[in-house]
Formats: sequence, C-alpha cells, structure tokens
Amino acid sequence: MAESDAPPGWSYNPSTWGQRLPIVGLALVGFLIAGYLALYQWGIFSGVWEPFFGDGSRVILNSSISRILPIPDAALGALGYLADAVTGVIGRRGRWRTMPWIVILFGLAVGPLGAVSILLVILQPVLFGEFCTLCLASAVISVAMIGPAMDEFLASLQWVKRERARGRSAWRVFWGLDDERRGAPRTAAQG
Repeated sequence: MAESDAPPGWSYNPSTWGQRLPIVGLALVGFLIAGYLALYQWGIFSGVWEPFFGDGSRVILNSSISRILPIPDAALGALGYLADAVTGVIGRRGRWRTMPWIVILFGLAVGPLGAVSILLVILQPVLFGEFCTLCLASAVISVAMIGPAMDEFLASLQWVKRERARGRSAWRVFWGLDDERRGAPRTAAQG
C-alpha cells in the first residue's frame, strides 16, 4: 500500500509506521513509569523518586484512591500502556481499512487511559494537596497519545460507515472480512 493510499478525504495515512511508532514509544515509556510506580505500591521498592514535590509521591501513591481496586492503580496503568503498545504494533500500514477491529481496540485503549490520567491529576491537589512527579509525567504521556491514536480510530470508523452505506456488512468490514481490495469473496449478487 502506497503512502498515497490514505483514507478517502484524508491527506495522509494515519496507519503508517511514522504515525504509530511515536505512540508505541510513548506507551513503552509510560509502561516503564507506571511499572516502577506499581512496584513501589506493592512494596517491592521502599522509596519512590520525587524531585519536586517533597513527600507528594508517597502521599499520592499510598492514598485511598490508589487502592480502590484490588490491585494498585499504577499496575492498571502499566497494563493499559502495555495494551496501547501491543495494539499499536499489530497490523500493517493499511490497518485502518483491513483491521478496523484492532484500530478501534487501540483507540479504546488509548482514549480512556488519557481521560483517567487527567482525572487522577485533578484529584491529586484537590483531595490530597500534593502532586506526584512521575504520575504527572505519566498523565502527559497519556494525553500526548490521544490525538494521533484518535486519527486512526476515526479513519476506521469512517471506513466501516462508508462500506456499510455501500451495502456491505458492517460486521464483516469491522473484522476485516469484507474488503474487496484484498480479494474478499464476492456474493451471488455481485456476480
């Protein structure tokens, strides 16, 4: 697939490696940060690095909010970042069209993680009067990933909608099973 094979109406292809690799790189950095914070929350590390906010990281990472679920919130963040990285590398440059299911899963992994990160950053000073440097860094990473991931997400949604309007099964298009450019089986009506 050539670079010019962008989604209809688009000036670029949001599924190229040049578009996805920065998101995957950010996800891996986020995974390392969240993994480090999770190890602290599990007690594997006795201290946590905090260059700017004194005891802020300890307060935030040991707060009631961080322990609402059975596993620490940083561990969930690490799993989310790992899901972002894995779903970001699956597929080729035309995945917006050939694999809408993975692109939509990718968008659903990136988008909510960014929203939760924003919420947690807002809660830090409001509930605890503190900040956590690595938590803020993780939130910045999450938010930076949203825009580029949503471009590809939108391209796939538009593709499924467009193909449905052409009379194709949205379900089959979503799963990449009804793509005439890949030699998908023709129906009796198509001849």
